[in-house]
Amino acid sequence: MRSVALDIETTGLNFLEGHKIVEIGCVELLNNFPSGQKWQRYVNPERTMPEEAFKIHGLSDDFLSDKPKFSDIIESLLDFIKDSELIIHNSRFDLPFINYEIESIKNELINPVKNKIVDTLGLAKKIHPGQSVSLDALRKRYNINIERKNHGALLDAEILAEVFLEMNGGRQQFMNLISNTEKQEIKTELTRQKYSKKIYEITEQEKKSHKELLKFIKN
Repeated sequence: MRSVALDIETTGLNFLEGHKIVEIGCVELLNNFPSGQKWQRYVNPERTMPEEAFKIHGLSDDFLSDKPKFSDIIESLLDFIKDSELIIHNSRFDLPFINYEIESIKNELINPVKNKIVDTLGLAKKIHPGQSVSLDALRKRYNINIERKNHGALLDAEILAEVFLEMNGGRQQFMNLISNTEKQEIKTELTRQKYSKKIYEITEQEKKSHKELLKFIKN
């Protein structure tokens, strides 16, 4: 089963106010395990970067000025995610942002019919009710060794992939220390073993000592 952990960075919180995507990061998972395949693009938002957003991800106007526009990278993005399951932390934020940008240039939107959406925020709330379920809190909870000083779409997608893996049993689920063949060989060898069946008779003194011990324990 192929899944893609996806994250975005933006100029603000509301696309209806003219805010844009400035970075998209994706990490491929095969059977919930990161495969090593990644996809990432910075995007020129064609607008100025608010100070509040810059403090979060550190992407400046100068840095983004020569980056491709969203229309230049959308085909590559859709080709990477294809019809795979999408893993998103708070899909109610990311998905509408992406679809709003897609809608402005073409009609093929990302939807739950073609791409099943797994929202790890909602999943984490069920697993850890009443506790902090931000991506950074989950990173610390699951002891994921990925440093995170600033937000970054690819960085957060990498963390998200590891978080999702832990939510599904962690890396130990893929460790098969003894193959089925080895197990069968061990079972066969144990069957062949001849064990001693010597019977020991209990003396009267041992029976008496046993009763005294039981009486002592009861008291």
